[in-house]
Amino acid sequence: MRRVLLVLALACPWPALAQAPVEGVTRPSVVGRAWIVADVSSGQILAAEKPDERFEPASLTKLMTAYLVLAALKEKKLALDEQVGVSEQAWRAPGSRMFIEPGKPVTVDELIRGMVVQSGNDACIALAERLAGSQEAFAGMMNREAERLGMKNSRFVNASGLPDPQHYATARDLYLLATALIRDFPDQYAQYYSQREYRYNGITQPNRNRLLWLDSTVDGVKTGFTEAAGYCLIASSKRGPRRLLSVLLGSTSEATRAQESQKLLNWGFQFYDAVRLYAGGAAVKEIEIWKGAKSTLKAGFRNDLVVSVPKGQGDRLKAELLSTSPLLAPVAEGARVGNLRVTLDGKPLGEYPVVALEAVAAAGFFGRAWDTLRLWFQ
Repeated sequence: MRRVLLVLALACPWPALAQAPVEGVTRPSVVGRAWIVADVSSGQILAAEKPDERFEPASLTKLMTAYLVLAALKEKKLALDEQVGVSEQAWRAPGSRMFIEPGKPVTVDELIRGMVVQSGNDACIALAERLAGSQEAFAGMMNREAERLGMKNSRFVNASGLPDPQHYATARDLYLLATALIRDFPDQYAQYYSQREYRYNGITQPNRNRLLWLDSTVDGVKTGFTEAAGYCLIASSKRGPRRLLSVLLGSTSEATRAQESQKLLNWGFQFYDAVRLYAGGAAVKEIEIWKGAKSTLKAGFRNDLVVSVPKGQGDRLKAELLSTSPLLAPVAEGARVGNLRVTLDGKPLGEYPVVALEAVAAAGFFGRAWDTLRLWFQ
């Protein structure tokens, strides 16, 4: 087996960029203990400070609770109009609340809005008890899901984010979680996370994410605060086809976390472009295949391949396709058949799996025998 390197000419498949290149983009100065700004379109982190240091996540925890609730709805284990009972533990939850009461069942839809908009700890406990029987059992579900999502430095012990020494997360892990929630449940995300206020039990409470009022492109995501955690905010902004996400932990006030998160989002949009290299479903290359019903196989990406580069530097990108040779049939559609290595000014930018865009069945006996003979001379 050998690796075959094919250099692909990126003949500028995107519009010419009018702005002059930004050499050595300066990182923003941010008031906070840890932060990340990332381009969800490309999956690239544009800048970060202490992204893997563990901190108390406070109510940012509720993103994991919401993820599990939305997954249960998708799997028909819950229904939005289902009435959920309120336990004594949920009713007595300290901190932010939506003010549910024992003996007064609440619909799942109401609890989700209470959790997302009002940041209700009582709503989180009620949902956790409905799904797992207890908060402790639900925490086990949270940790298993965190592992599946690749959150390597997070641990949950409750559904709401109330302080506990064994309850922690990192800016990188919270970025992964928020991105997964937006990606996997786009309709529900759009329905709940941009809601500015919610009224329940005669009490109207505003969403604590100030950016929902200050920036029309912001559509979420979640605030958090405890004395130990400081002021935290995960913010998402969609401008045109691009979505940027910022994670800010440990800022100094409610106003400052909004201001600094806005700064991160504006910085990302101002200094970086998202460049679509290849459209999803379009062949990057036709790769030679042996012992198959066809002699070549179309290879590419299922979804658009987008990369983020400093403003005006898209024409400096180069791509190399590394494929395994000989590639032998049968090959299933979607099977990985190589990697695309992308560089900017000769420096690695990323490596992306290339998959078969079609299935190629094995050839008949004589076809396989003939290719076996030919391979002897390769």
